[in-house]
Amino acid sequence: MARAGHDRIPFVVASAPARGRNPPIAEMLRLVGAATADPGAADEDGSAANRLSLCLPPLAATPGSDSVGGVIGRTIQFRLAFTGLTYSVRATRRARPGGGVRLPLQNRCDRVTAAPDAHAARTRRVLLDGINGEARDGEVLAVMGASGSGKSTLIDALANRISRDSLKGDVTLNGEALTGNIIKSISSYVMQDDLLFPMLTVTETLSFAAEFRLPRALSPSKKRARVQALIDQLGLRPAANTIIGDEGHRGVSGGERRRVSIGTDIIHDPILLFLDEPTSGLDSTSAFMVVKVLRRIAESGSIVITSIHQPSQRILGLLDRLILLSGGRTVFSGRPSALPAYFAEFGYPVPDDENRAEFALDLIREYESSPTGTKPLVDFHRTWQRMHAASHDPSDDPWGPTLTLKEAISASISRGKLVSGSDVTGGAASMHANPLWGEIKVLTKRSAINTRRMPELFLIRLGAVVVTGAILATVFFRLDQSPKGAQERLGFFAFAMSTMFYICADALPVFLQERYIFLRETAYGAYRRGSYVLSNAIVSFPPLIVLSLAFAFTTFFAVGLAGGVSGFAFYTLAILASFWAGSGFVTFLSGVIPHVMIGYTVVVAILAYFLLFSGFFINRDSIPDYWIWFHYLSLVKYPFEGVLQNEFSHGGECFVRGTQMFDNSPLAVLPDAVKARVLASIGSALGVRIGTNTCVMTGRNVLRAAAVTQLGKWECLLVTAAWGFLFRLLFYFSLVLGSKNKRK
Repeated sequence: MARAGHDRIPFVVASAPARGRNPPIAEMLRLVGAATADPGAADEDGSAANRLSLCLPPLAATPGSDSVGGVIGRTIQFRLAFTGLTYSVRATRRARPGGGVRLPLQNRCDRVTAAPDAHAARTRRVLLDGINGEARDGEVLAVMGASGSGKSTLIDALANRISRDSLKGDVTLNGEALTGNIIKSISSYVMQDDLLFPMLTVTETLSFAAEFRLPRALSPSKKRARVQALIDQLGLRPAANTIIGDEGHRGVSGGERRRVSIGTDIIHDPILLFLDEPTSGLDSTSAFMVVKVLRRIAESGSIVITSIHQPSQRILGLLDRLILLSGGRTVFSGRPSALPAYFAEFGYPVPDDENRAEFALDLIREYESSPTGTKPLVDFHRTWQRMHAASHDPSDDPWGPTLTLKEAISASISRGKLVSGSDVTGGAASMHANPLWGEIKVLTKRSAINTRRMPELFLIRLGAVVVTGAILATVFFRLDQSPKGAQERLGFFAFAMSTMFYICADALPVFLQERYIFLRETAYGAYRRGSYVLSNAIVSFPPLIVLSLAFAFTTFFAVGLAGGVSGFAFYTLAILASFWAGSGFVTFLSGVIPHVMIGYTVVVAILAYFLLFSGFFINRDSIPDYWIWFHYLSLVKYPFEGVLQNEFSHGGECFVRGTQMFDNSPLAVLPDAVKARVLASIGSALGVRIGTNTCVMTGRNVLRAAAVTQLGKWECLLVTAAWGFLFRLLFYFSLVLGSKNKRK
C-alpha cells in the first residue's frame, strides 16, 4: 500500500480538553470604542441612549441576570444536527468503447462501495447516501475526501442550497428545522472561488460588505470600527489599503484574497458559516492562516462547517470534528484525534511519522480502486460507532438545547451577533438591511469606484467611437443636396445608427464577470436584484452621454447634416437613445447567456438581422409578410427612421431638380439640351411646367420613397428609449429566474 508523504513542518498541539473562547467582535468593538471615543460622548444621532446591541457587553450567565425574551441565567448554545441526508441526480448515459455506461463527472475514485439495484444505478447517481453528523457553536467541522467524494454537495445540503424536494433527510438547529429565510439571515456561505472586485482595496471591499449586511440604523463610525476590528481578526492589517488585483493588476496575495473573501461573508458575525474548500490552491502556510481565522471565528460563538481537500498536520490540529466521505458515504466521523485508534482497530495503524489525513486519504483511494470499493470501510465505521457509543469523549454525548431556536438567536443578537437587523425572531425574516434606495446608492458607489480605477476600458470605447466618427466624417464629407447626396445620407444614417449598437457589444462581459459575485451576495440577502439592475443602469448611463456627444460632434457638422442647433440636439439624443437601447439589449443577453464567446456570436448575429430589416436594405413595403414582424422588432429601425425625419422633413430643401431626375439612369448620358426637351415633353403631358431648376423631389418625397411615414421623429426617439427600459426589465426577470442558488 502506498504511503503518504511526511509532514515535515513541526507541529505542537495542546491537548487541553477545551479552548478558551475569544471575545466576539461585538465586545472587541466595545473595547475599541471605549479606547477611541470621548467619555460620555453622545452618539452621532445625538442620543447617547440610542445604541444598538453591537456595543453592548456579553450577557452574563449568572442567576438573576436579564436576557432576551424573558430568559434568565441561560447559556447561549447552538447545535446543528443532520441525519439521513441523501441526494441523487439523474445520470446521462454515455457510450464507451467497452460497451458500458459511464456517469458524467465520475472519477475513478467515485466507485461506490456497494452495488444497489442495477437499473437504478444506470439512471441515478447517488451523491449523498445517509450522511449523519452534528456541529456545535465554538467548533470547526471539516468535511474531507477525494475529489468527487461529495464534500461540496454535503456543504450545499447543510447550507440549504439543495432543493428540499430533492434532498432527503433532516437538518435542524437546536432541534428545529431551518426555514429558508431564517438560515439566510443567520448564516453565510463562502464559495470556493474568490469573487471580489479587483480594483477595490481590502478596506473598501469589507466596508461595502458592511454597508450591505449591517443595519442602516448603525452609525457610520460603528460600521468603520466593525470593519477595522474584522481586518485585525483576519490578519489583514498590512494589506488593508492594497487593491484586490487581478491578472493585469498586482494586488494582495492568494491567502490574503481568500481571507478577504471570508471576511465579506462574516462581517455581521453569522451564527452559521459554511465554506467550500477555503484552502484550495493555497500554500501550506497560507492555508494554515486561513484555518486559524476559522478557528477564531468559531471561538467567537459561531458554527463553522467547511470542506477541505487535504489538510496538513497543523491544520488537522485546529479542527474539532471531521467527516471523511467516499462516493457520498461516510467512512469516518468523529474527532480528528480518534483517527489513529480508528484505523488501528480497522487493521491499518497510522505510522507515528505519517500525516493522519494523508494516510486516511491514501487508504480510501486504494479501497476505491479495489473490486469491493470502500464498502469494508463504510461497514466498519458503522460498527465502530456502535462499539464506541458509550466510551467516546463526554463532549460528544447527546446534547439537549437549553434555549429554543428563537430564544438563542435573540440572545445572540444581544451579544453582538447578527447585527444585520433581520427580524428572525418574529417568524418572517427581513432579508435586507437597507431600503431600496440605500442599496442603489452603495452599489452605484462601488461600481463607480471599480470602473474609475480602470479608465482604459472607457477610453477604448471612446477611441472606437471617435475613430468611427472620423472615418464616417471623411467618407461622407459635406454631402450635397442631390439624388446622390440623398442616397449617401441614407447610407450614412444606416451605418451610424447600427454602429451605436455594435459598440455596445463590449458591455457583454461586464455582468458575466460579476455574475458569481452577484450570486454570492444575493444568496443571503445582501441586496435586492432590482437594486442591482437600477444601479447597473445608473452607472452605465453617464459614459453613454460622453460617447454620444463625441460621435455627434465628430460627424454632424463634417457631413453637413441639416437642422441647425435643433437638428444637432435631436441627432445627439437619437445617438444617446441608441446607445441606451443597445446597452440594455446586451446587458439582457449577458443575463441569459453565461458564456462570453457564445454571447458575442448571438449579439453580432441579432444586430445583423436588426440592420437587415431596418428598412435601409429593403423597403418596408417590400418585406415579405412572414418577416414583417422582425422589421418592427428591429432596434435599428426606430433611430434610423428618427434621424431620417430629422434630416429630410424640413420644408425648403430639394434633392432632385429638373434634369437631376435622369441621374443614376441610362438617360444621364444625354446632352443637357435633350434633357431639357424631354422635361418639357413630360411637363406638357402632365399639364405642368417643368424646367431645369424645378424641384422634382423634396425631403418629404425621400421619406415616402423610403416608407418612413408611420411614426414621427419624436415617437421614434421615445420608442428607442423604451426599448432600453424594456430590456433592463427583462434583465431583472432573467436575474430572478436565472440566479437560483439551489441545486435541483
